[in-house]
This record gives sequence, C-alpha cells and structure tokens, in this order.
Amino acid sequence: VQLQASGGGLVQAGDSLRLSCAASGRAFSTYGLGWFRQAPGKEREFVASVSWSGGAAYYADSVKGRFTISRHNTKNTVHLQMHSLKPEDTAVYYCAADLKNSVGYYSTSRANRYDYWGQGTLVTVSS
Repeated sequence: VQLQASGGGLVQAGDSLRLSCAASGRAFSTYGLGWFRQAPGKEREFVASVSWSGGAAYYADSVKGRFTISRHNTKNTVHLQMHSLKPEDTAVYYCAADLKNSVGYYSTSRANRYDYWGQGTLVTVSS
C-alpha cells in the first residue's frame, strides 16, 4: 500500500483545512485508515481513524468536535477535515493503513497497529 498525504499549509488560528490521503496498491475498501500527527519535539499521536467501510470512526479527545475523518472508497482517498484550528494543532500529519482492520478506539489509536504510512504533510497554525 502506498499512501500520499497532501493539503497541509500555513493557516491562522480558527481557520479550517482539509487534508487528503490518496492510496494505491491494494483494494482500498479492505483496510482501516488513520491519521496521526507529530509536533516538533513530541511523540507521534493519534488523531482519528475510520473503519474499512467508513461506518466507524474514532477521535482523540483533543480534536473531537473539530475534526472529521471520512473516506471515499470509490476514489481511494481519506480526508481529515479540520475546523477551529489551534496553534497546538501544528504538526506533521500522517495517514496510515491498518490491514488488520483493528476495531475500537483502543486498537485503532495505536500506531503499532498500522502497517503502512504516508510521508506526512505539515500543518502550521499561527496564533
């Protein structure tokens, strides 16, 4: 599976941004997907995940109510719509594929459950 993330940029606090991740190499609708982020000097952290069907989604508490993950199985893409951005959202955002189709927040929020990772896209939120 190859993953290509895009859509990052420099925005102001309160703005919105939509990240996209295009996948190839394996039937897209057969695996779960997640977004993680890593801020400078910090560990990679879970942001959101979505099941293979799109029927289940999970979010980190820090983004719940502001971010929405969605997937389009006919277009082989997953999006992360981000609203009300804050300076603390500044990070490199990575999309990842979970071929094991983990279920539930506990499993899908663990980076070690994911098999493939994209290259990341930088989001910078200025105050």
